[in-house]
Amino acid sequence: MRDAAAHEELRAAFETHLQETREHVSRLDEIFGELGLAHDGTTCHGMEGLLQEGQEMIKAQGDPTVRDAALIAAAQRVEHYEIAAYGTLRTLASELENDHAEGLLDSTLDEEGRTDKLLTKIATGGMFKSGLNQQAAR
Repeated sequence: MRDAAAHEELRAAFETHLQETREHVSRLDEIFGELGLAHDGTTCHGMEGLLQEGQEMIKAQGDPTVRDAALIAAAQRVEHYEIAAYGTLRTLASELENDHAEGLLDSTLDEEGRTDKLLTKIATGGMFKSGLNQQAAR
């Protein structure tokens, strides 16, 4: 998505979140290690479908601003799915009184939420400019 984005602000947001995602994986590895669990490689079919939709947006032809709006929509669907999953994991960590895992998952949830809000801001614009959605509608 980063490479497909036409607008610099969107490319930067995708790049920043890519780096955060690497940290999310590291946090999950840490939690799994502390619990003595191994990744089982289970495929999440829901996420697989969301990523496939994102690939379709990447390949889309036409106005770059319209495609950027579609990329934001696809990325936010992924973010919302991740927020739901990490929220559930954080709740489980809390119920198990695993404060360290809960804290790591809280950090990840904060980052996912910030990314979602940033994508919304890019799509809708700030106080002094129109967003990509308004540009795409033109």
